[in-house]
Amino acid sequence: MTVKSTLITVLMTGLAANAQTPAALKDVFKGYFHIGAALNQAQFEERDTRGVAIVRAQFNTISPENVLKWEAVHPRPDAYAFEAPDRYVAFGEKHHMFIVGHTLVWHSQVPGWVFQNDKGAPLDREGLLKRMREHIQTVVGRYKGRIGGWDVVNEALNEDGTLRQTPWLKIIGEDYLLKAFEFAHEADPKAELYYNDYSVENPAKRNGAVELVKKLKAGGAMVTAIGLQGHDKMEWPTIEQQEATILAFKELGIKVNITELDVDMLPAVSGQQTADVGLSVQAQAKFNPYAAGLPDAVQHALARRYADLFAVFCKYRGTVSRITFWGVTDGDSWLNNWPVQGRTSYPLLFDRQGQPKAAFQAVVRTAQKGSAQ
Repeated sequence: MTVKSTLITVLMTGLAANAQTPAALKDVFKGYFHIGAALNQAQFEERDTRGVAIVRAQFNTISPENVLKWEAVHPRPDAYAFEAPDRYVAFGEKHHMFIVGHTLVWHSQVPGWVFQNDKGAPLDREGLLKRMREHIQTVVGRYKGRIGGWDVVNEALNEDGTLRQTPWLKIIGEDYLLKAFEFAHEADPKAELYYNDYSVENPAKRNGAVELVKKLKAGGAMVTAIGLQGHDKMEWPTIEQQEATILAFKELGIKVNITELDVDMLPAVSGQQTADVGLSVQAQAKFNPYAAGLPDAVQHALARRYADLFAVFCKYRGTVSRITFWGVTDGDSWLNNWPVQGRTSYPLLFDRQGQPKAAFQAVVRTAQKGSAQ
């Protein structure tokens, strides 16, 4: 074999290998923002080897799906369950990830006892504040210096931008949000602290979130970023809504995180743009049109949608500091069972076999285009 033919063989082999090996998102978006995924327990315990391989290769930040929610980590007044969260944090440290804690104060997935005294009656304000502080100090304090950022309060707003009538609000009052941030900052002064919510791209809710952040900052809360969950549809939010929302919080001097990103292309079952976990709709065949697979046309439409969204995120790279997908592969997605049980959903960048989709390549190209500009 001649030197020339050997060189050609080597080059062709390298090209083939590169074609089979996807680019790493954490590399192509280096200098833009952290990029990561929410992990389930099988992944951070490294039992899901395919999922772990994707996470290690692609991402530099992780969030937990459930193990740091109150009902999981603090199921009884006198008992904390730290075994799973410890493994989650250890996984992030082992693989040199920016670790996010989700979530400290929420109205959902909270045991009933949290809001009750030992006789089953509602707690008073001081009692619930004491319980909130003890929980935050214990959980955040355990991972001080290890978990880099916390979703301090989750989903405190109604769709019209008013405060949701949760037990936290009813018992403590509006300053429960300020107190939650105060307690979290006390527990770890160096941790980033976030307010996290869905549908903030809608003008009414956006306005409410802006006012909420202003009040928190005026009260001395150390709000690092707003978390826009990013449970998106094919047509919502519009690019104009996405851009306007990022700009609204940029003007407040805080960062923007896209915290639970997925794009749902299955038929809508509700008139609202919501990610309320309490929503449940009975299964019907018309709600699950792609059970046998996603048509190429829809696959390419999803890719275009992701490209459009990431073009906005890249445009505001100085404000957008983290993008986290809510799941690793399509098979992991909560949208397979919400708000309809048993659907076949395709909202992420990796398919059920762990292979990168057309949407993955489209997202990579947005970074490459941004670097060329």
